[in-house]
Amino acid sequence: MNVLERLRAAFAAATPEGGDPKSFGSAVRSTNDPKFGDYQANGCMGLGKAMKVNPRDLAARVAEAVDLEPLAGKPEVAGPGFLNVRLHDLWISRTLGELLAGGFPGIEAPPKPKTVVIDFSSPNVAKPMHVGHIRSTVIGDSLARIFEALGHRVIRDNHLGDWGLQFGMILFGWKNELDPEAYALDPVGELARLYRLVASQIKPAEDLGDGLREVLALESKGKADEAAKSLAKLTAKSGMSREEITVAVAEAKAVADASRAETVKLHAGDPENVALWKKFMPYCLEALRGVYQRLGVRFDVELGESFYNPMLASVVEDLQARGIAEESEGAVVVFTEGFKAPFMVRKSDGAFNYGTTDLATIKYRDETWKPDQVLYVVDHRQGDHFKQLFAVARKWGRDGAALEHVAFGTILGTDRRPFKTRAGDTVGLESLLDEAVSRAREVVEENSPHLEAEEKARVAEVVGLGAIKYADLCQNRLSDYVFDWQKMMAMNGNTATYLQYAYARIRSIFRKGGFEPEAVRAAKPEIILTNPAERGLGVRVLRLPEVLELAALELKPNILTDYLFDLANAFSTFFEECPVLKADTPERRDSRLAICDLTAQTLKFGLDLLGIDVVDRM
Repeated sequence: MNVLERLRAAFAAATPEGGDPKSFGSAVRSTNDPKFGDYQANGCMGLGKAMKVNPRDLAARVAEAVDLEPLAGKPEVAGPGFLNVRLHDLWISRTLGELLAGGFPGIEAPPKPKTVVIDFSSPNVAKPMHVGHIRSTVIGDSLARIFEALGHRVIRDNHLGDWGLQFGMILFGWKNELDPEAYALDPVGELARLYRLVASQIKPAEDLGDGLREVLALESKGKADEAAKSLAKLTAKSGMSREEITVAVAEAKAVADASRAETVKLHAGDPENVALWKKFMPYCLEALRGVYQRLGVRFDVELGESFYNPMLASVVEDLQARGIAEESEGAVVVFTEGFKAPFMVRKSDGAFNYGTTDLATIKYRDETWKPDQVLYVVDHRQGDHFKQLFAVARKWGRDGAALEHVAFGTILGTDRRPFKTRAGDTVGLESLLDEAVSRAREVVEENSPHLEAEEKARVAEVVGLGAIKYADLCQNRLSDYVFDWQKMMAMNGNTATYLQYAYARIRSIFRKGGFEPEAVRAAKPEIILTNPAERGLGVRVLRLPEVLELAALELKPNILTDYLFDLANAFSTFFEECPVLKADTPERRDSRLAICDLTAQTLKFGLDLLGIDVVDRM
């Protein structure tokens, strides 16, 4: 049962004449402080001002008119015109009892389920996954789980980069730098080595090429002094002479050009390159799936750029036939209002680009799954591309689904710069996961030395991976965040470890008392809410459905993490104030065991929606 939605419907029905029921009802919010009740309706403030009526007088009229039974009685008018709602204790008790008896998690099926396509993770398969992939992967996975929990049809699509320049670089490396013995022993490792080697050979063209071109341009304009200053900066930065820089840039450009040529040959269907691509792909995919399996992430489809390649020419032809795309300086582009540069769909050399692929993807998804919503979980730097892509899609008539860019910020190191290794390389994802588990093992050894070695290993894996995921998901996804091992592994504070420990502590209560949760549920004890800590915890358990609805609406898993942290804190207060096994009567003991069980179920369920496991002992 979504308590908030029921209250909003009741207040919408009691909207004063002249007000908008939807807006008036949506002004109901849950409260953080029990002295203001459990929920607060704030619609009278804005409506009173618009109607030139005293908001407090308006609130008094609404309080008399609104019918909140059986959830709550008449709301209390407070302050300048707020309405405080306090749920009936008996109703809370009965509803918790229904959840305990088999109604958990209390989520009602939507009247019309949506089909939601979630495009997330989407690495280039020719490269090892690195820390930059974690955000898209865990945010997309969590949103998929949340939408499914709410009763919607979800299609998880890993839009793989399997057809671009990175493969041209590997093909060039294979033909010029291959170590056959290394490939025989570790195909993925050797392909990764080749990619990194060729990337390092191309790098001088990127690092030094612009500077050298600037020097040459200044010299061609007769600005000798400025050219000399630019050259001095360039040589000081690189530690190379002008001649050495010129040679390095030329050699790097040659490798870059050769890699692009290999890519063009692949796209043109060159038999050798296509055969090698087919040879590499299973190994590349196997490496990715190993990481996904460890993270507990799955996909329904993995349709890479290569899948859409045969469709690209027809996309451009259709855009031209409809008068949407036109030629411009040899290229084919779409002009869209509000954007300075046009959206290119075919380059002047006849090649297509990822914008063309994105349009083909929209068309395929529209015709195959007929989605109501398509979410692109991609970092914020791609914001302008997606705005223009969606504008072109609407112009093309592909506007049946709501296309949304789920943007996110950057992971920073403690120096507030993008997270890198000490050597300045991007942190590899597998090594990051290994380190998380290793650090978690230290925490386990310190806090739970009594556990068997196998159980310690299991707990370390769960805690380590949970810490990585939660540290990301508990942030507002639009913000950058600092990657801090010490904070994310802490046993207190807003961490996965704290929530996992809260769950394990509840399980230990049952073990210590010799009770099984299933037996408590079957007994259907009366839930007694005489202590404020009991009541506060019970109210929070009931808020799960409304929290998930809000997280799905705003596409922000941190709304769920905030709720779970608040729930765990409420349980800590309950644990301190309300003895469970030593309760003064068997009835109160059974009631508190029931509350504990519902809290544990909620923590486990909520953490699962974040892709995080729990363990019974920590």
